[in-house]
Amino acid sequence: MLYSSYVSALTAVALGLALGFILQRGRFCLNSAFRDIIFIKDFTLFRSYLLCVVVALIGTNVLEDAGLIMSFDHETGQLVSATLLRQNFVPIANILGGFLFGLGIVLAGGCASGIVYRVGEGQMAAMIAVIGFFFGIGMTADGLLSPINKFLKGFKVEIAGKTNPAIWDLFGGSLTAKWVTIAVFSVLVLAFVFKGKPTFGKSGKGYSWGLTGVLIGLLTICAWEISSFFGGVPRGLAITTPLREFFNSVLTNSSHSPFPEFSFIGLFKGTWGVFFILAVPIGAALSSSGLKEFKWKIPPAKEVLTVFFGSILMGIGAVIAGGCNLGHGVTGMSTMSLASLIAITAIVLGNWTMVYFKFMRDVE
Repeated sequence: MLYSSYVSALTAVALGLALGFILQRGRFCLNSAFRDIIFIKDFTLFRSYLLCVVVALIGTNVLEDAGLIMSFDHETGQLVSATLLRQNFVPIANILGGFLFGLGIVLAGGCASGIVYRVGEGQMAAMIAVIGFFFGIGMTADGLLSPINKFLKGFKVEIAGKTNPAIWDLFGGSLTAKWVTIAVFSVLVLAFVFKGKPTFGKSGKGYSWGLTGVLIGLLTICAWEISSFFGGVPRGLAITTPLREFFNSVLTNSSHSPFPEFSFIGLFKGTWGVFFILAVPIGAALSSSGLKEFKWKIPPAKEVLTVFFGSILMGIGAVIAGGCNLGHGVTGMSTMSLASLIAITAIVLGNWTMVYFKFMRDVE
C-alpha cells in the first residue's frame, strides 16, 4: 500500500469532522430544504443545496479531466487515474427507492445526513433514526428484501452504450457536450440561487446559507480526492454505504464492502467510509458544544415509533435507489449522473407527498 491504515483513517476522520461541523453550523438538512418549499414557501435551504451542487459539480469534473481522480491498482500496487463512480441507470429502482426515501425522511424528521449530524446535538430521536436507517439498509441489501432489490436493479438502461450515463451522454457524451451541459446547468441554477441574495459569512450563531452551500460543495470535491488517495477508491460524500459498513464492522469485524478494507492492530477492520461516518456526529458535537446548543433530548413515545418507521423506510429506499440525499443529491449530482438526477427528483416528490399528508391536508 502507498499509505498506512492509520493515515487512511485519519484523513477520513478529518473529513467527517469537517462535514459534521459544517452541517450543524449551517443547519443543513435536505428534508427541511425540500419540505420548506411547499410547506412555508421558503427556498433558503434549497438555494443552499443548489449552490453546493454547482460548486461540487465544477470542481469535481475539473479534477476528473485533469486526471487527479485516482484508484488503487492491486496488481501494480500503484495509484492510477480513474473516472468518477456513477450509479447504474436503473430508472424503476431510482424512482421507487427515491420516492420511498423521500417519504421516510419526513417521518424520521431528517434526511440521512441530517439524522447523523443531529446525533451530535444530543437528539435521541436522531439516534433512533440512525438505528432504524441501518435496519432498513441491512434488510434490503442483505436480508428479507434483498431479492426485491436485486430484481429492481436488474432493469438497467443503456444510453450511448453506458449503463451509468451522465446527463451529457444524452447529448453525445463528448468533452464539449460535457462542459456545455455543466455551463448551462450552472448558469441557470446560479441565477436562481443569487435571487436569494446569499451572504458568505455568519448568520446568528451559525453559518449563512450561502457559506454553508459553498463549504459543503468544497468538501465534496475534497472527498473525491482524499478518498481516492487514502481510501483506495474515489467515493465522494455519502451516508448510506459508510453507515452500513460501520455497523457491519462493529457487529462482524468486517464491513462486507467491495471497497478496500484496512486492519488495525488485528483487532478491527474497516473501510475509509467507516471512519468518515463515525466522525460526522463528533464534528457536529464539537460545533453544538461550542455554540452551547448540545442538549440531550428525549422524544415522546409516539414520536419514537414514527421516527423508527420512517427511518426504516429511508433505509429501504436508499438501498433500492442506490443512494441517499447526500450520495445521490450531492455526490451523484457532482458527476451529473442521470441515475442521481432521477433519484433526487423522486426524493423531492416523496418528501412533498408526505409533507402534504402529515402537515398540510388537515389545514386545507
